[in-house]
Amino acid sequence: MEPLFAILVGLFFTTAIYLMLSKFSIRIMLGVAILGNAVNLLLFTAGRLTREVPPIIPANLDTLPAGTANPLPQALILTAIVISFSFLAFLLVLTYRAYQDIGTDNTDEMRVAEPDEPPSPPLGY
Repeated sequence: MEPLFAILVGLFFTTAIYLMLSKFSIRIMLGVAILGNAVNLLLFTAGRLTREVPPIIPANLDTLPAGTANPLPQALILTAIVISFSFLAFLLVLTYRAYQDIGTDNTDEMRVAEPDEPPSPPLGY
């Protein structure tokens, strides 16, 4: 099962990088969202996919028994989901406001907001 998930993670990363290299801001935003999902799936796959013993110490032992599931990947994935959702919401608002002000989502056409002449360098410090 892990090789299938490894191929799926590779496809997610490939799709995300392809979309993030686009010149349209909507595609860039979707690429960032897919990249977050790829990282979450990578962490999930790294934490093992088999059913194991839950990470609870029995009453008669001092340490966890062998074959216990690792709770760290699940905690990392939950944190990553919250962070990627908030970042996606920020990018969505930023893209929408840029489209409202400039009227396009093409990053080449967004250069209209930049000055024509580059600013002169500072003459002294």
